[in-house]
Amino acid sequence: MYVRQLQVVDFRSWKQADLTFEPGPCVLVGANGQGKTNLVEAIGYTATLGSHRVSTDAPMIRHGAQRAVVRTAVVNEGRELTIELEITSGKANRARVNRGPVPRPRDVLGILRTVLFAPEDLALVRGDPGERRRFLDDLLVLRAPRYAGVRSDYERVLRQRNALLKTAGAARRAGSKGDIATLDVWDGHLATHGGQLLAARLDLVADLAPHVLAAYAGVAGSDNGTPATVSYKSSIAENLEPGYGTPGGERADPEAVADALLAAMAASRSQELERGVSLVGPHRDELELVLGEAPAKGYASHGESWSYALALRLAAYELLRDEGSEPVLVLDDVFAELDRRRRSRLAEVAAAAEQVLITAAVAEDVPGELAGTRFSVADGEVHRAG
Repeated sequence: MYVRQLQVVDFRSWKQADLTFEPGPCVLVGANGQGKTNLVEAIGYTATLGSHRVSTDAPMIRHGAQRAVVRTAVVNEGRELTIELEITSGKANRARVNRGPVPRPRDVLGILRTVLFAPEDLALVRGDPGERRRFLDDLLVLRAPRYAGVRSDYERVLRQRNALLKTAGAARRAGSKGDIATLDVWDGHLATHGGQLLAARLDLVADLAPHVLAAYAGVAGSDNGTPATVSYKSSIAENLEPGYGTPGGERADPEAVADALLAAMAASRSQELERGVSLVGPHRDELELVLGEAPAKGYASHGESWSYALALRLAAYELLRDEGSEPVLVLDDVFAELDRRRRSRLAEVAAAAEQVLITAAVAEDVPGELAGTRFSVADGEVHRAG
């Protein structure tokens, strides 16, 4: 799989840009603030319908414009598909494939798969649990696009259930019984969608764990014998089968997980009404990152944290590659952040990729084996340099 062409109109800082790529390494070189990251962000947005930098779509639209357009031609096993995404301020986004409209933008998911590593990834190790949950869910959607709908449905039901809990809880504190007649219905919906999402996360972590262990060992080097392990910490762990989420363990049963969620919600209902918020479910879970016997967050050094973040992305890349068409690897201004050993390991993986897109402020930051096709980015223009 590779991106053959990218066209953007009013996307981020770009009024317009048109780039033609080739398989292998493609390097965008330019000073900071010239828009390199905006271009690879457009590619990442095509693959995930989200940004690695912000949580909403509004910043994707160039200041003063009403909409942004991203067109990406993707070649996979000799077949080319062109995805067009229209991001409109205050309105629903629209999508087309080969100029034909699709019912929902998320119907384009799966056409392009990318794994992106950026300086922001240090938050995967040092940030709050939401960063790691997002990592899992984004990878889950890349792995099986139907989970975009499951994720969306769960978040929608969660908002509605929280609103009911808040209203009913406030009424009870004011001396009224509060209307909770429909809470059982929302419990059922949350358990159904949450059971699917949680079961998929557990299976994903089980499959990802060996890749993380191997990737960290490769990045950190043979002189560092500390293993990196990942595990899933669920808010309903005591209700789940102990083998779920472990390499070689039992695959998670969505219906059994849904039943466990229902039981946990029933047990915590009084607390939820008191606090006005849902206290159990995938939104309260954590991907635990451990180095040796200590949690990586708070204990890992700066270098170890970078190694762990890199290992998570490389593990995701290897997992997707093992399961189907090879994803496009995107390296956004990361070589300047890495020492010689980590650069070398990343370059080794990237050089073997079907396509790797790289941004760098200085051409010399990019290892020689990734020279490939080069583009110069400056003053609102991008030109092929070699």
